[in-house]
Amino acid sequence: MNKTYCPSLTEYKRRLSREVQLGDLPMGGLNPIRVQSMTTVDTMDTLGSVEQTLRMVEAGCEYVRITAPSVKEAQNLLEIKKELRKRGCNVPLIADIHFTPNAAELAARIVEKVRVNPGNYADKKKFDIIEYTDATYAAEVERIRERFRPLVQICKQYGTAMRIGTNHGSLSDRILSRYGDTPLGMVESALEFLRLCEEENYYNVVLSMKASNTQVMVQAYRLLVQKLDAEGLQPYPLHLGVTEAGEAEDGRIKSAVGIGTLLEDGLGDTVRVSLTEAPEAEAPVAKALIDRYTNRAAEAKPITPLAADFAAVVVNNAAIGQSETAAVAENDANLSPIDPFQYHRRATREVLNIGGQNVPRVMADLSRLPGLEYADLRAVGHLYSAFLDKFQMNDLGADYVYSGQRPIPFMLPNGLKEVVDFSAWVDGGQRPDHFPVFTQVEFATAEVRHPELNFVFHNLASLTEEALSQLHADATAVVILYTDNAHAMPEIRRAFFRLINKQITNPVIINRQYPVLTPEQTQLYAATDVGGLLLDGLGDGVVLSTELLLERSKEEWLQTLDQLNQLSFGILQAARTRMSKTEYISCPSCGRTLFDLQETTAMIRKRTDHLKGVKIGIMGCIVNGPGEMADADYGYVGVGKGKIALYRGQEVIKKSVPEEQAVDQLIDLMREDGKWIEPVVLEEPVIG
Repeated sequence: MNKTYCPSLTEYKRRLSREVQLGDLPMGGLNPIRVQSMTTVDTMDTLGSVEQTLRMVEAGCEYVRITAPSVKEAQNLLEIKKELRKRGCNVPLIADIHFTPNAAELAARIVEKVRVNPGNYADKKKFDIIEYTDATYAAEVERIRERFRPLVQICKQYGTAMRIGTNHGSLSDRILSRYGDTPLGMVESALEFLRLCEEENYYNVVLSMKASNTQVMVQAYRLLVQKLDAEGLQPYPLHLGVTEAGEAEDGRIKSAVGIGTLLEDGLGDTVRVSLTEAPEAEAPVAKALIDRYTNRAAEAKPITPLAADFAAVVVNNAAIGQSETAAVAENDANLSPIDPFQYHRRATREVLNIGGQNVPRVMADLSRLPGLEYADLRAVGHLYSAFLDKFQMNDLGADYVYSGQRPIPFMLPNGLKEVVDFSAWVDGGQRPDHFPVFTQVEFATAEVRHPELNFVFHNLASLTEEALSQLHADATAVVILYTDNAHAMPEIRRAFFRLINKQITNPVIINRQYPVLTPEQTQLYAATDVGGLLLDGLGDGVVLSTELLLERSKEEWLQTLDQLNQLSFGILQAARTRMSKTEYISCPSCGRTLFDLQETTAMIRKRTDHLKGVKIGIMGCIVNGPGEMADADYGYVGVGKGKIALYRGQEVIKKSVPEEQAVDQLIDLMREDGKWIEPVVLEEPVIG
């Protein structure tokens, strides 16, 4: 199988795409990765749209997208553009089109770029299961091509760029009938339109593969690049985004997991972070993700190429032969021991409750926290009640705590396990309720180990043949894998590849330690580094830490520990590997939105955020309706002013519910399904 989807899995190399012109600000090619966002004001509100666009540009937005659901909104784009140019703002404008070819054809004469969704543009989306023969399928494709061709010709005539933007949730019935609800279906949906563009000698095209599910999103972009190369199509630039990411911390984490994973491998020419917040809030997040790669190639340390393990791969995997050998010189992605287009968790042995079929574990680093007390464990999700003299664990309770050289001086709550340095374990009498962590040298020379569970620190360089043999021989060993390379995620991934190639099945905890960064930077960087590995099925747990200044107060330490603990669980949730809280698939709002998305999302969250693992879609209009919340359990969708439709999965259950009653009826629907749980009220306030 050809696994090539990026320039390199070990070096930072940005994919060289075709340059596409948008007004005076080109994208792709050797241009910087661009930032874009989308207005939320009604497109018919000319001055409101202009004022919001100016605020977005001030916040760092380089391209501004505006919805044009009908011809009248498309026409008003001209007025918006005139007013912006009058005010000295030359930002390229993008018209967002879904169902209306006439609006697209008009907008293409006005703005610098149009975005079309191939699942909606002249195609059928009724959530029907339709059987297509080859003949009827081909006839339907030809009908769509004829409807699409005039837009291509207008764009070519006016020098207008086009984004063919596939969304996971809006694949047509025709595509679903043949490819299913899959990354391949997303890619083929776009390629049908792209092939017509090339037939018309029109190449001013950008592509996107958006999904709310980060696994699907990453797999689709990778597969798109592989298919473009395989078919000999142009290397079109990529617009990256996780659609319906949500709000606040969860939205930022999910965006970083999806977008950051692709940026790490040099993919992406423009980025939009879709938050259920004011659009001005999106650009700084996108810029923070992008800026991490400005000097990445210069800052990165060399990573041992995959070819170094190739001889072992040939011996251990009979499926690899001469064709793959020839591919080594072309791209190291072909040597990857995993399938980059489909999720498979790395097979590991179970050690206590780590690895095997267990969910990934969260370890909290308490080794530098001064004067630890019962109440301090609240920072890692274990709440102590002095009145009841017992702990209560919430759904974000850490599984392990690392105390280093200072073992915790009191009994821990049930379910929480303590990890100490090997020397502290020996000095403390080798307590069976403490689990030692070794350096690689200590592990190799130690005369005694814990009979159930032993942790050992490793990086790529320390995974020598001797070290791998020691791991293979010890069924109690769990690796804590770290790196100090600026090109962190690819180096840790490379270490995983070595373990897989050598058939080492010990579980691995991913350890990332960051210098003094802002909480926002730590959030985005950790979500990228850890999330990118989890999406490929790599990792049985996570431990995050930061280099905090020693003069910080205990409360500041506790606040940071709380943030890191929540971040760890947030990353696992965003990567779909451990569901510990409610997931909200909420769109970022636009001019089509029929209610206040931010206020409504906050209200629904307040009532439902205790429902562990339940996924709720909150969509402002039917365009972003049942399709965009493709894998949600329940949906709350605007269908008119003050009117809401409630969904179970993709099936509408209640239509035109008055907005003031909709949340209560949504909860009633969950009760009917046995999914509703009353929120727990503590018997007395938790101390600390």
